[in-house]
Amino acid sequence: MRSIAAVNDFVVRFANVNGTGSASANNMFAKAIFRMGLPFSAKNIFPSNIQGLPTWYEVRISEKGYLGRRDGIDLMVCINPQSLPQDVKSVRSGGYFVYDSTKILHPEFVREDITYIGIPMMEICLREYSDPRLRQLFKNMIYVGALSMLLDMDFEVFKGIIADEFKKKEKLIAPNINAMELGRNYVKEHYECPIGLRMETRDLVGDSIVLDGNSACGLGAVYGGATVAAWYPITPSTSLVNAFEKYANRLRIDKETGKKKFAVVQAEDELAAIGVAIGANWNGARSFTATSGPGVSLMNEFLGLAYFAEIPVVLTDVQRSGPSTGMPTRRQQSDITLAAYASHGDSRHILIFHPIQKSVLSCRLCPSIWLIACRRLSWS
Repeated sequence: MRSIAAVNDFVVRFANVNGTGSASANNMFAKAIFRMGLPFSAKNIFPSNIQGLPTWYEVRISEKGYLGRRDGIDLMVCINPQSLPQDVKSVRSGGYFVYDSTKILHPEFVREDITYIGIPMMEICLREYSDPRLRQLFKNMIYVGALSMLLDMDFEVFKGIIADEFKKKEKLIAPNINAMELGRNYVKEHYECPIGLRMETRDLVGDSIVLDGNSACGLGAVYGGATVAAWYPITPSTSLVNAFEKYANRLRIDKETGKKKFAVVQAEDELAAIGVAIGANWNGARSFTATSGPGVSLMNEFLGLAYFAEIPVVLTDVQRSGPSTGMPTRRQQSDITLAAYASHGDSRHILIFHPIQKSVLSCRLCPSIWLIACRRLSWS
């Protein structure tokens, strides 16, 4: 078998369980790539599910700046036994498969054309930690530490990220670094490091910043003049309003009085959320709401009302494939058709699509409906 060999040009995918704290660890991995001066793009892949079900996080590293997704996974980090069969299949021939070897891998999931790297993550956690929650959280840091050794990444970069992440909770810095070192030491003792895939420090990001798509939309709303956000929580749009509130708390505060010059209203449902947004715009504020496919379905009647009453309103639709119960196939236009023909006919909406990286939303409200269908991406 011939393994893939590449420097600063490959794809890593993490297969995790929703609600286990893996998102923070995966983001640390992505930040480390950026701090090493390498362009990258990252994408959360999560169906409309709840805690305990599969989720994926994919990162493409490319020093040439190719940030679009491509077929084939060079390195799979499989932490979720439930998705293991499809995760094994998704690895390119010659690729690498990192998994928790606390349990023996069934022979039917063994391929001759990929390299398996087993790390007894749960066994290590059971030995090192007594608290069940800490075992779960530090398991994530163990595999990130292992990757830093396998890919020859600068460990000092990770230490800096952890220090920044927990600067307000300094007692957590040392335990997180220790968990990473557990993963590093294990693969160093049991495998040849680095593997064929490696990262070398470059200076290719200039003055760019790392910003996920929802945060970019939230910041764009602030600079676009929005002062009211009305919403009802729904994955994956919730973080957009959270980002708006975060930036508004810094940029929408009266310097003399300290009073907030914005409002964030959490409504009882999606219908009320868009109703509040329409009412705020009717009263002269610049208001918006954010939701996902199921919310757009519920908001159709109010979208028609706003259109024919000529009340400006912005609706950001952060797409997720399928309705709230999921779909057997993802080959579809998702919410695009729904957004284009919202309401009950005889209306024309302005749609702005933001699936492209290196974009920041900043829009001026006008007397019509703006539906912004965007995919949640990490932009750098």
